[in-house]
Amino acid sequence: MRICIYGAGAIGGYLGAQLWLAGEEVTLIARGAHLAAMRQRGLELRIAGERRIARPRCLEHPAEAGPQDYVLLTVKAHALPSIAPGMQPLLGEHTAVVTATNGIPWWYFHGLAGPFENRRLQSVDPGGHVWNGIGPQRAIGCIAHPAAEIAAPGVVRHIKGRRFTLGEPDGRRSERVQALCGALRKAGFKSGIHPDLRNEIWVKLWGNLCCNPISALTCATLDKVAGEPGTAAICRQMMEEAQAVAERLGVRFRMDREQRLAAAAEVGPHKTSMLQDLEQGRPLEIDPLIGAVQELGRLVEVSTPSIDLICALIRQRARSAGLGVVVD
Repeated sequence: MRICIYGAGAIGGYLGAQLWLAGEEVTLIARGAHLAAMRQRGLELRIAGERRIARPRCLEHPAEAGPQDYVLLTVKAHALPSIAPGMQPLLGEHTAVVTATNGIPWWYFHGLAGPFENRRLQSVDPGGHVWNGIGPQRAIGCIAHPAAEIAAPGVVRHIKGRRFTLGEPDGRRSERVQALCGALRKAGFKSGIHPDLRNEIWVKLWGNLCCNPISALTCATLDKVAGEPGTAAICRQMMEEAQAVAERLGVRFRMDREQRLAAAAEVGPHKTSMLQDLEQGRPLEIDPLIGAVQELGRLVEVSTPSIDLICALIRQRARSAGLGVVVD
């Protein structure tokens, strides 16, 4: 099975290393010092007190890789419009593109019967470049639950979790999603196929929506954002608004807000990805996590005042840090 991990950072590196160690033909797309280190020494994975070395093919340019069976997108969601044109050499006739990104995915309304079927979201796919460049028929959804970090160039440290949940946009148990699920299980991951992945997307987004921007605004770790009374109260307000939006779209939540906040707090003193990006001077993942919920709220006529407030603050924080132009 030819698998390309596009964006071999913390989660992508973790995935790629385990899949390669399980015998899959893996290509990692990366750049900079991280790519150079992996080419020179292999990819070191630190997991459960153990050091594992994987030596998949490591490239900077997708054109060198050739067509794949699966392309797993583990870049930040806001990067997808810029990389979609360069992905074309990876796409064969039957290549599946697996979106293991946070937030509302670009294909959200593909295969979803109802008044919004095949609607495109400007907040996550401005101008429809990803939709047109990749094609929604290739999409498989994936929710990445693990926490990991790049400890040094070429070194990924696994923190917690092994679960990757998969799902077709239309809920089918297709051959391609079953084959990928089998490969993930063989590589030691907990993987399953969900008949309505959108429900699970919202459960994860429920936490990211509030914890990520609040952590970037306060520089607090996840346990403090979700566990201390003041910030937890803001999280609850944002989650309540998001739940109202999601339920208008037919989503059913399998847990309540308190359970979701407790799950976030249990991760411990971990810096959210948005806080890490802020500290390292990288663009913040605002629109897929927050702007998309605002757009969906307007679509279903649900007001989101707390979400709007935090979104305005984190956009201003990004501007103040000089992290690119962010459009309101």
